[in-house]
Amino acid sequence: MRRLLALNRVFPLVTFLVSMAVVVPMVYLIAKAFQADLSTVVDLVWRRRTLDLFTNTVLLAAGVLAVTTSIALPLAWLLTRTDIGFKPVFTLLSVLPLAIPGYMLAYTLMGLGGANGVVTNVFGISFPRLSGYVGSLISISLYTYPYMFLNLKAGLAGLDPSLEDAARSMGYNTKGVLRHVIIPQLKPAFWAGSLIIGLYVLGDFGAVSLMRFETFSYALFLQYSASYDRIYAAWIALMMLTITGSILIIEYRLLRGIKLHRTSSGVSRSVHLSKLRGFKLPAYAALSLLSLFALGVPLATILYWNIGSPQVLALGSLWDALVSSLSASVPAAFLAALFALPLAYMSVRYPSKLSKLFERLAWLGYSIPPLALALAFVFFSLSAAPWLYQTLIILIFAYAVHFLAEALGPIRSALLQAPPRLEEAARSLGASQWTAFRKITLPLLQSGMIAGASFVFLSCMKELPMAFILSPIGFETLAVNVWSYTNEAMFAYAAPYALTILAFSSVFVGVLFSREWRTK
Repeated sequence: MRRLLALNRVFPLVTFLVSMAVVVPMVYLIAKAFQADLSTVVDLVWRRRTLDLFTNTVLLAAGVLAVTTSIALPLAWLLTRTDIGFKPVFTLLSVLPLAIPGYMLAYTLMGLGGANGVVTNVFGISFPRLSGYVGSLISISLYTYPYMFLNLKAGLAGLDPSLEDAARSMGYNTKGVLRHVIIPQLKPAFWAGSLIIGLYVLGDFGAVSLMRFETFSYALFLQYSASYDRIYAAWIALMMLTITGSILIIEYRLLRGIKLHRTSSGVSRSVHLSKLRGFKLPAYAALSLLSLFALGVPLATILYWNIGSPQVLALGSLWDALVSSLSASVPAAFLAALFALPLAYMSVRYPSKLSKLFERLAWLGYSIPPLALALAFVFFSLSAAPWLYQTLIILIFAYAVHFLAEALGPIRSALLQAPPRLEEAARSLGASQWTAFRKITLPLLQSGMIAGASFVFLSCMKELPMAFILSPIGFETLAVNVWSYTNEAMFAYAAPYALTILAFSSVFVGVLFSREWRTK
């Protein structure tokens, strides 16, 4: 009987401990913030600088949402609802910008302009260096629009075509169908994309810091690293968490009660493709122009600076940075998959309010801005485990906790496809629960675990803010080197590190979306 219940005891215990890994550091963050007296807290929260940071953050998020939606909506419509050709090619080109993090896009935009920029050196044209709100807006939008595109594309693919046919039978043209039928049906997809983008903008540090645009994340880094006022830094982190919580609540309320499924059964009808006719050539031009700005210009800029980079001086440090990135990313990916396994198992095999709560805590760790989570781990390690402070162990652990949700999704999906009757059959033949799980279920979860670990690995390779706060002294990843050299306008020195990140990311994104080629 003990062997039979062993799995049911171990997995809940591991699930609880993983959930506490998200909660406990946040408790230390709150405790640090409330070390100040009430008058100090009021002064910190209600000072004019806080209002400016809030305004800048909200304006940037609103601007990015407007730009990404204006790009993603027509793009998704063209590739799902029209007769335009080469759809797999343009779909792949539309998601490849995910391989270029926001801070790398900021690097390429900054490297274009200025007295020594690419435009001046190559074409002899004076081109100002982008900075501030506009630079942050462009760099973050070019990186995040694929998130909105993928959500809207999936939403369009799942719509019931009979609704569009009914609207056309009532006299609506293509524009009318789009406005009155399709767009209202895309609300869940739009809010899902907005949630991802909004949380990213709130937590972005690399692009806004390089562009010198002060948002909450940039101010938090400055306050922690330069001013050493950790109580104010803790309150900035708490304000970021408040905004994060508000975004999650708003998204939940907006989607609550929405029902867009079919109300009757019937044979699925094929989608009516709008014929572009004379607009096909402008559509091709627009798609090509988007790919040029989102992919061609950044890649050309990185390659240009690589040609002029001091390769001999950079090779040794490039190798060290690559080893540093891998030494943190590989263990974090493995650990995240290991953490996600019991969470997914308890959620799918033993669903309850408690297991769902633990699963939501994993997503909470993902939604917490990276700088705020890193600061929470700093306060936790200094107070409870000083020997962990600024060690590789805590950086790996923080990576695993933050990106746990990325590993959880694929493993949960694989577990939902693994019939529980196979385990039951093995147990009826005398196998213990552990043996049945290890020999029957675990092999079925391998693809999901590999996919989840791959997601986490790529995210860790590109991660910047947590690496800054939690890395050991002298431990510099590829992302940290890109930021550090770009921050000093040393674009040629940053180029090899940027190209290495781009190579890793492009291969991963290309493989991930290669199914588009096989299904079209």
